[in-house]
Amino acid sequence: MAKIKGIFKQYETKIILVAGFILVALVSFEAGLIQGKKSPANPLIVEKTTSSTQIQAKTGDFPELVSDTTGENKPATGQNLASPETPKNCAYVGSKNSNKYHLPTCTYAKKIKPENLVCFSSAEDAQAKNYQPDKSCVK
Repeated sequence: MAKIKGIFKQYETKIILVAGFILVALVSFEAGLIQGKKSPANPLIVEKTTSSTQIQAKTGDFPELVSDTTGENKPATGQNLASPETPKNCAYVGSKNSNKYHLPTCTYAKKIKPENLVCFSSAEDAQAKNYQPDKSCVK
């Protein structure tokens, strides 16, 4: 017993400090449990509507979409889908620095600098010039 008292006297401040940290951790943990029980456990419910009429982007970067009977969103009729830099007769666009071709509305097509833009009238035209379809835009 005297040996334990000697060890306690030698490390008294460190033992009290560690015990204090443990007590603070336990009190914090219990406070978190109590707070968690107070908050409601209502589930988050996401409802998907079966028919949406029109979806419009606020920035104007995306075309207006209209939902058809199959649930797929398609571009509204009579709207120009090409980016401002793309000539109107381009069915597909590519870059001089790449071997991929994209739809003019594709995200990657919009990132092509105007000075590197290559215009194609059809997919066959692009493939004849050794361009490959981009799998994320051209299906």
